[in-house]
Amino acid sequence: MAAKLAALVVLVAFLAGPAACEGASICFNGWLRLPTFNPWLCSRGSRMRSRLGHGYYDNRWSKSYCPRAEVIVRGAVKDAVAAYPGIGAGLIRLFFHDCFVRGCDASVLLTTTNSNNSDTEREGLPNKNSLRGFQVIDAAKAAIEAACPGKVSCADIVAFAARDASYFLSNRRINIRMPGGRYDGRESFANETDQLPGPFSTVTELQTSFTAKGLTSDEMVTLSGAHTIGRARCMFFSSRFSEMDPAFAAKLKAQCNGNDDTNVNQDDVTPYVLDKQYYRNVIDRRVLFTSDAVLNSIKTITQVTENANIAGTWERKFERAMENMGKIGIKTRADQGAEIRKVSIDSIFMRAAMRRTSSHAPGLCTNGTRSRGGGNYGRREIRLRTGDGKDGIRVWARRDVVTELAVALTPDGR
Repeated sequence: MAAKLAALVVLVAFLAGPAACEGASICFNGWLRLPTFNPWLCSRGSRMRSRLGHGYYDNRWSKSYCPRAEVIVRGAVKDAVAAYPGIGAGLIRLFFHDCFVRGCDASVLLTTTNSNNSDTEREGLPNKNSLRGFQVIDAAKAAIEAACPGKVSCADIVAFAARDASYFLSNRRINIRMPGGRYDGRESFANETDQLPGPFSTVTELQTSFTAKGLTSDEMVTLSGAHTIGRARCMFFSSRFSEMDPAFAAKLKAQCNGNDDTNVNQDDVTPYVLDKQYYRNVIDRRVLFTSDAVLNSIKTITQVTENANIAGTWERKFERAMENMGKIGIKTRADQGAEIRKVSIDSIFMRAAMRRTSSHAPGLCTNGTRSRGGGNYGRREIRLRTGDGKDGIRVWARRDVVTELAVALTPDGR
C-alpha cells in the first residue's frame, strides 16, 4: 500500500509540475517522505511539519520566488549597523522576543491585530519602550515589496535581519544558515510576554523557559552570549553591585549615578562586537543581570568555560542555536490566522508622512490588517526628519513602486 501511495504522489507531483511541491509541508511516516502541497495526502498518524528551506525565495518555479529578498535585507542591516552598531543588538533581540511568544511569526511587530486589540506584545513589560530595529524591518519590507510584492513575510525579514546583524557584528565570523518560509501571525497580546525569560531569572527558570520552546540547556547558555552586545538600564542590575567584581561595580555606579533609567553597555570590554567575551565576563563576575551571573553555577559552568576558552566553539554553537530558535512555532499558509502582511504604496506614503512627527509610527510590518490600493507617483524624494534634525527616512518613489528606502538612525538607534 505504501509503495502504491508513493507512486501516486510522485505521479501527481510530476503531472502538476513544480507548483505541486510549492506548499509548506512534508509528510513523515516511517521511511516514506513525500513532498506534498495537500495535508490530506498525509495518512492518519503521520506528522505535518512546516517546510522551511535555505534559499526559500530562490526557486524560480515557486510562487514565493523573490531572488533578491535576502540581499535586500542584508543591505538594509549593513547600512543600519554601520550607522549605529547598537541597532544590530536590537535586531537580534527582536528576533528572540518574536520567537519566544507565539513562535517566529512577526507578532512582536504588530500594533493592531486581527482581534482589533492594541495591547500587543510591544506593550508587554519586557518589550515596552525597549525594542529596537523596526525601521530596518520596514526599510527591507518596502524594498522587497517593490521588487516582488506579497511574497516575503515580515517573519522571515526579522529572522534574516537577526542573521545578518550577527554576521556584521561578529566581524563576519558568524554565518547562520537561516531558512525561510515563515508566515506572519495576525494575533499579538501583551500578557503573553511573560513567557520571555527576564533579567532576574534563576538558572532553573532559564532552563525551564528554553525547554518549553524546544531548546536545550546548552542552547540557553549559547544564546545568552548575545548579551556581549547591546545596552541595559541600570534598574535591572543596580541591586547587584555587591555581587560584582568591585572595580566593575564601581565603574557602573559612576555611570548610573543613581539614575535607574541610564543605559550602559552590557559588555564593557568589546561592547560592539558579537564575540565570546561574555563568557569570560561571567567567570570574572563582570556581567549585569542575575540571569547572566547564574550561568556561573555548577549546572552550566562547563559550557561557559568551554565557550570562553576554546576558539570558535561558541560561534559555531551560536549559529546552530539561532537556526533552531528560528523554527519555534512557525506558521504556514495552511495554518489558520497566517498570512504574508502586505501594505499598499498609498499606505507607505501615509505612514512615512506620519514619521515626520513620530519615529514610532506604524510601519509596513506593524499592522495586521490588509490594505489595497496604489498610486501613480512621479519620481520624487521624501525626506523625513527626526526630533534632533537628522534625516530619519529617505524614500525614493517612481510611479507606483518604492525603488529605494534608506534608513539613517537616530543616536539611540530607534
